[in-house]
Amino acid sequence: MSNAPQQHRAKVCVLTSVHIPFDGRVFHKEARSLAQAGYDVVLIARHNKDEIVNGVRIVPLPEPKSRRQRMTKILWRLYRLAVRENADVYHFHDPELMIVGLLLKLRGKKVIWDVHEHYPNSILDKYYIARPLRRAISRSFDLFERAVVRFFDYVIYTTPFVGARYQRMKVRSGRIENYPIVELSNAFERNPQEKIVYLGGMSPIRGLVEVIEAFSLVAKKHPSWELYLVGSCRPESFEQELKDLAARRGVAANVKFIAWVPYEEKERLSSQASMGVITYLPYSNNTSCLPNKLFDYMLVGLPVIASGFPLYREIVEPNRCGLIVDPSKPEEIARAMEYLIEHPQEARQMGERGRRAVLEKYNWEEESKRLLRIYNTVLNTQEEQ
Repeated sequence: MSNAPQQHRAKVCVLTSVHIPFDGRVFHKEARSLAQAGYDVVLIARHNKDEIVNGVRIVPLPEPKSRRQRMTKILWRLYRLAVRENADVYHFHDPELMIVGLLLKLRGKKVIWDVHEHYPNSILDKYYIARPLRRAISRSFDLFERAVVRFFDYVIYTTPFVGARYQRMKVRSGRIENYPIVELSNAFERNPQEKIVYLGGMSPIRGLVEVIEAFSLVAKKHPSWELYLVGSCRPESFEQELKDLAARRGVAANVKFIAWVPYEEKERLSSQASMGVITYLPYSNNTSCLPNKLFDYMLVGLPVIASGFPLYREIVEPNRCGLIVDPSKPEEIARAMEYLIEHPQEARQMGERGRRAVLEKYNWEEESKRLLRIYNTVLNTQEEQ
């Protein structure tokens, strides 16, 4: 990753109106990899100041007061800032930015659409959209995307399931998974304690109610163990619901809530645990995407307890790095937790196998090579006349 493939130093403008500026995929993986490869990288994101971090220049967007303002006023501001940068490639990460991508294409720019999820499915799971409207909005999004995606120069996606949509649309596309950065895990020594960890955003469809119910059963036999829930809740009121549940089950003192932490800090927290939980419930988007945290757990040598979805099984079972459960059944999750607690040597071996799998194949260092090949393709392809 030593040099960009162009005669001049090609300029890349990364766009997001949704993600934090130091998001794992947007900043730590893709933007930093492009900067390290010699590209001039600018990131336009919600932030409070202009600054350069790890070779990436951050141009701040104001924090929106509401979702409506983010989709209107902030979107227009982002577009004007993007035009001002006059980049060679614009790389956007949010579905609401498709219209911005289209406007930039009309200005003759190269545009890459980075698809993080199966969006028609994820719309079906949005708690803030009235249930009767979700299917109509999902269908409308699907039709709109089909109409505009052919104008973009490349679509990057995660998982074969998501990629199948773009292959059917016959657009130029490629898969880049959100695998972890290996070098971050080398900064922390494994220090397993009597802790079970969950990393990431928390919402009702991610199975946290069932995890607390399961943990309350485990705590009866293993009262010294603790459950760490690391991340922010959506909606915010959900955190109080979880705390109230823990209190009713008598485990409030053993369930620790830790707010959002910097990307690098996740490794330290998970390296202190003895197992990682990823028991999302079977909603549309959960079953069609691979969560980052599955690989984050494996990277630091944690055995995992994962939902029995086909995508999850394809990772956990061949690599023998954890246990598969029905995420809707707290008793089953509890049995998996107890098994790993009571079989520490087997749990350690699962963790070692998981880490080895990440070091060999599920790592960002390998995925970044695909990213650079995609950029080489996009920048060296002439526009069709």
